[in-house]
Amino acid sequence: MTQTDDLIDAALTHIPFEGMNDRALIAGARDLGIAPQLARVLVPMGGAGLAAAVHRRGDAALARWLAETPPEGRFRDRVAAAVWHRLELADRETVRSASSVLALPQNAALAARLMWETADTIWTGLGDTSEDVNWYSKRAILAGVHSAAALYWLGDDSEGGRDTRDFIDRRIDGVMRFEKLKAAARKVPGVAALADLAVGWVRAPGAAPDLPGRSRGDAA
Repeated sequence: MTQTDDLIDAALTHIPFEGMNDRALIAGARDLGIAPQLARVLVPMGGAGLAAAVHRRGDAALARWLAETPPEGRFRDRVAAAVWHRLELADRETVRSASSVLALPQNAALAARLMWETADTIWTGLGDTSEDVNWYSKRAILAGVHSAAALYWLGDDSEGGRDTRDFIDRRIDGVMRFEKLKAAARKVPGVAALADLAVGWVRAPGAAPDLPGRSRGDAA
């Protein structure tokens, strides 16, 4: 465990009383004898930074789970299992506190990035090899599914999260129907060629994940 990990753990114990904010972070630092200035370096952006750190911990745990015990069955079932397991890894009250911080307008970009990162963790863990515009569309769609599922899960009191699991299944079924429509549309004469012309230059970020993508003429 790093000093940052220790600080996050200490701050989490104060969230029920202080909320997901800078006060919880500084209280955790005080417990460990860490100077407030250093705490803000280790976890920048106060409550938003703390929320992001906790979220990324969950993504890291999900990546390990996908590598060690990958779900089996139909592909749509594997995606659903990954989305559900990501929720199981989270603490409901911590997620609720984090959501209230990330919902603030100044944190909108960070919230969107975190959802994207979760979707990318799932697709990568399930062996996605797409390199074109599908790399983006898969993650964008799954980010929407995951964020909707998380909001539903926060209010779900059904046994074992049964209602949330059913919700995830319905959302993924909707995505699969859309993908079938896309595949059918590409069989219409001229549509496939037009689509390739419109988006054929788009490629996945590859070794530069902070960039939105690259053209086929760029170096890999």
